[in-house]
Amino acid sequence: MARRSLARRLWRRSLLLGALALAAWLGWEAWTWPDVKALATRPPATTAFIERHKEIRRAAGRPAQAAIRWTPYASISPDIKRAVLVAEDINFFSHRGFDWGEIKVAVEDALHDSEAPRGASTITQQLVKNLWLSPGRNPLRKVKEAILTWQVERTLGKRRILELYLNVAEFGSGIYGVGSAAQAYFGKAPGDLGEDEAALLAASLPRPASWHPGSRSRAYHRHASAIRARMDKADFLRKQI
Repeated sequence: MARRSLARRLWRRSLLLGALALAAWLGWEAWTWPDVKALATRPPATTAFIERHKEIRRAAGRPAQAAIRWTPYASISPDIKRAVLVAEDINFFSHRGFDWGEIKVAVEDALHDSEAPRGASTITQQLVKNLWLSPGRNPLRKVKEAILTWQVERTLGKRRILELYLNVAEFGSGIYGVGSAAQAYFGKAPGDLGEDEAALLAASLPRPASWHPGSRSRAYHRHASAIRARMDKADFLRKQI
C-alpha cells in the first residue's frame, strides 16, 4: 500500500510539473508570437535565417553583413515572379497555405529518387520559416509553422506574401532577397531580370549555399533548364502576378 501511495504522489507531481512546463511554454509563445498584421504595412527588419547566418559568421570570426534590401512588388521583374512560382509553388494563387497535392507528389518523387529536389512546402510556409523559425523539424516547431502559415494566408494578400518571400529568400550564401541577388550576380536591378536570369535565380532556392548563378553544378543547371521550360508552359501566371 505504501508503494502504491508513493507512486500516486510521484505521478501527481509529474503531472503538475508537466502542466506547469506546458503553461510556461504557452505563455512564452504568446508573449513572443510574431506580429503578422504588421507585415501588411511594413517590411521585416530581419529574418530568423539572416540572424542565424550572422551568428555563424561571427562565430567564425568573419564579418556579418547580410541584410534585407527591400524591393517593392511593382519593381520586381514578372519573369522572376513566374520562375519562382513554377519552381517552388505552381498552385500558390489557388491554395490557402498548404498544397496537399504537391505534398503527395513530393513524397512519390522522393521514393523514386527524383533528380531535381522537389519541396512540399508552399511559398507561404517557406516565408514563415525564413521569417520566424529555426531550421529544425521538431513537432512543436511544425505546429507553430502551421499556425503561422494559416495566419499569414488570412491576414495578407497573395501578392504581398510573394513580395515578402522574394525579398527575404536566400539566393546564395549570405545573399538575401531578389534585389541583392540581381545586383550580385547580374549587375542589374530586379526589375530588369530576363527569363533566363530568373530561371537561374529560382533554381538556387533549394540549395542556395552551392546552387547559384556561377555554379558549375550540372544538377543545378539541369534544374534551371527545367524551370525555364516550365515557365514557357505557365503563361496563365502572367495574369495572376
